[in-house]
Amino acid sequence: MSGVTIYMEGGGDSKDGKVALRQGMDALLAPLKRAAERKALHWKLVCCGKRSAALRHFRNAVAAGRVGFVALLVDAEGPVSQDPRRHLASRDGWDVTFADDGAVHLMVQVMETWIVADAEALAAYYGQRFNRNALPGANNLEDVPKLDVEQGLRRATEKSTKGRYHKIGHARDLLGRIDPGRVRQRCGHCDRLFNKLSTEIEAA
Repeated sequence: MSGVTIYMEGGGDSKDGKVALRQGMDALLAPLKRAAERKALHWKLVCCGKRSAALRHFRNAVAAGRVGFVALLVDAEGPVSQDPRRHLASRDGWDVTFADDGAVHLMVQVMETWIVADAEALAAYYGQRFNRNALPGANNLEDVPKLDVEQGLRRATEKSTKGRYHKIGHARDLLGRIDPGRVRQRCGHCDRLFNKLSTEIEAA
């Protein structure tokens, strides 16, 4: 294996938005990126905007036989009760059987679920009048519906020093501040992603 390439949803339609999200997610995945670099493996994270664009880039990379481990990372957009490939087939009508299940990963139920997993980091970032009690308190955040996560984050931040959460404006900074360990404890699919990437890097 020469390295790791991840095609992920998000960043909007602008180049700047994609760059900002890539920087944030690179920061969240920094322990894995450093592990890859120690082995002289390349690390490439591509923010593709729409979910369908992430799938297209992922499919093209697999079809081209790109050397290394190639992964897809998209929002689940709802509760997950089966493996990622089957979830995407039943919810979106996607046929991802061209790739191994270990290459397909979900943010359950949405990227913001990972962000709200570390309330302390959010409180430090948003400052005064941040309403921590508005955030979902479930130990397993993947059981919390997407709408509840988004509304909780909005209510928690709307009166804060930095104002209401803004995906493009705030996500990069927050992803770089939240503790991956806390996210992994409360979001099983994040833990799955870390474990899979760690295994592939260690085996290289």
